[in-house]
Amino acid sequence: VQLQAYGGGLVQAGGFLRLSCAASGRTFIGVGWFRQAPGKEREFVAAIKLNNGGTYYADSVKDRFTISRDYAKNTVYLQMNTVKPDDTAVYYCAAAPHAISSTIRYSGSYHNWGPGTQVTVSS
Repeated sequence: VQLQAYGGGLVQAGGFLRLSCAASGRTFIGVGWFRQAPGKEREFVAAIKLNNGGTYYADSVKDRFTISRDYAKNTVYLQMNTVKPDDTAVYYCAAAPHAISSTIRYSGSYHNWGPGTQVTVSS
């Protein structure tokens, strides 16, 4: 599985940004977004099950971020609205061969990772 995340950049607090994750290769069921800020551990942001469209969010982004998928383009999106300086991080997309609700938030469930894209939110 090959993954490529793009769409990061510099945005002002309160603004919006859309990240894209283009995926190809073997079949996988779950796609997740994770982020890592300087000096912090990588954390779960959002995930989507490609078989049924089920979505999952971290509490810190719920009601602000939306994950979606476009089957025709083999792309998963992360729409980021009302961004905050705390959202500043490198964002990674990852693919999981299986997607179980109880483990979809854990990075260990994902076997393939793409290079990250930097998101910087200015105050």
